[in-house]
Amino acid sequence: MARNEVNSTLKIIPLGGLHEIGKNTCVFEYEDEIILLDAGLAFPTGAMHGVNIVLPDTTYLRENKHKIRGMIVTHGHEDHIGGIAFHLKQFDIPVIYGPRLALAVLEGKLEEAGVSDRTQLRKVMPRDVVRIGKSFFVEYIRNTHSIADSFTVAIHTPVGVVMHTGDFKIDHTPIDGETFDLQRLAEHGEKGVLCLLSDSTNAEVPGFTPSERAVYPNLDRVFSQARGRLFVTTFASSVHRINIVLQLAKEHNRVVTVIGRSMLNFIAHARNLGYIKCEDSLFQPLHTIRNLPDENVVILTTGSQGETMAAMTRIANKEHPHIKIREGDTVVFSANPIPGNTIAVVNTIDKLMIQGAKVVYGREKGVHVSGHGCQEEQKLMIALTRPKFFVPVHGEHRMLVKHSETAQSMGIPRENMVIIRNGDVIELTENSIRIAAQVPSGIELVDTTSSGMVSAKVLQERQTMAAEGLATVAAAIDWNGKLLAKPEIYLRGVVTSIERSLLLKWVQQRIEEILSVRWSDFCTTGGNDVDWGGLQDTLEKELGRSLRRELQCQASVTLLLQVPEQLPETAVKGSDGRRRRPRSTAVAS
Repeated sequence: MARNEVNSTLKIIPLGGLHEIGKNTCVFEYEDEIILLDAGLAFPTGAMHGVNIVLPDTTYLRENKHKIRGMIVTHGHEDHIGGIAFHLKQFDIPVIYGPRLALAVLEGKLEEAGVSDRTQLRKVMPRDVVRIGKSFFVEYIRNTHSIADSFTVAIHTPVGVVMHTGDFKIDHTPIDGETFDLQRLAEHGEKGVLCLLSDSTNAEVPGFTPSERAVYPNLDRVFSQARGRLFVTTFASSVHRINIVLQLAKEHNRVVTVIGRSMLNFIAHARNLGYIKCEDSLFQPLHTIRNLPDENVVILTTGSQGETMAAMTRIANKEHPHIKIREGDTVVFSANPIPGNTIAVVNTIDKLMIQGAKVVYGREKGVHVSGHGCQEEQKLMIALTRPKFFVPVHGEHRMLVKHSETAQSMGIPRENMVIIRNGDVIELTENSIRIAAQVPSGIELVDTTSSGMVSAKVLQERQTMAAEGLATVAAAIDWNGKLLAKPEIYLRGVVTSIERSLLLKWVQQRIEEILSVRWSDFCTTGGNDVDWGGLQDTLEKELGRSLRRELQCQASVTLLLQVPEQLPETAVKGSDGRRRRPRSTAVAS
């Protein structure tokens, strides 16, 4: 695209991936057109009870869905494509361009979610250029990462070329032989890159990230020393690592059983696309390996991050229906914990060791290398692209700050870069860069076992119940605003020294006090119509406030209100002659 003098600015708006690890989502907007770069998810923290997936707040996209022209996918990791199916339930994306492996995985996700008709998937190859709308031309440039088929993108816009690295490291000896297209980066640098947005994950780490091949000899040593069954857990998307495990299994005369839905899916797609090459006979179903000697078995599983429902976690918890750890097993964690997952991973390792397994884990064992470039690779990216403006992305705040310091050491002026947060609106012109505004940038919580989003109020209620317990009060009230019987109270997870009989007496007195003062607010003249819902809300709030004070805790309080099924015979009809019915026969929140 020829660069002409333009008055409009390019807006760059990250909705996820800043000041955090995960849910990478970025908006590029020019005039009335929007394209998205990736749409990832994150996993919940321990305090997000019942939440399965964390997504960025997409309010801005919902409000501007008429502007969306398409999406660019850089690679197939969940923190880059895991949110797409959920977003498509809220707005259409006319077309999604991406690598073959990423789109093969995404296609299955969209079909399962029932949204495959809301977009078109179009596969790209290295150096392909695609046009999206009137304002954007996007070139895909092969890079190297911990997953096969990963790309950096050069986005040609009316204001200039914006380079987004995606996730990357510079691996000169990649397992699949697909090297980083450094020549193309240099060509863009020679022509002129207006702005570089670069992966900051390892910005604090000096030197270079080792090649994926560096893992091979260390895993080979583990295979040689293992005398029993060998379990290997890694990211399902780590196709290169899986390739190494499969090659070593063959060399050490072991067959492989794969456990975990995501692992099975990724291996199937990678084999179809030629990223994994091995004989069918290498894979054996679970029931077959029971009849084989332990020293001839490899079990490849998900669960390297201690995920609750993953195969390795269930095995460690003795909850897997078919596999139990026994003395002599070796378990390899060929992945480092993502920030926030360390405790879950350590707990899993402890449980495996208690059951008699030898567990191989930790950086010093050399069974894992990062998929993200360290400081020297980040410098090389800057040196090759020679950007006028610089924006560190994908990382926590200290990582972004360190990456900006690295960029300054490479000669980029401090005033030519910005450190941003999710929701910041970068306005970019040929001669300037600035943070101009903010859009909504919170999180959306998904409970995949039910039908939708978990609101902030529901999450707070869950947290309160988990921390302080639940108090449930059951009360029956007649048409005169009187208790029909003594109320009942049930405590779950609440610590109190108050005797039950005294607590029940106090609850009854408090309800009677509230009814005596507030009954007229909810009952019409003559008592022939009662706002039972309003009464229930008021009773629950007033009683809850008093009960928490009496119990000296912040327990969640729920009132179950039982009301008469019909009006007394003396008040069957109102003054207008119509039969009145109560608004509800039972009210509970």
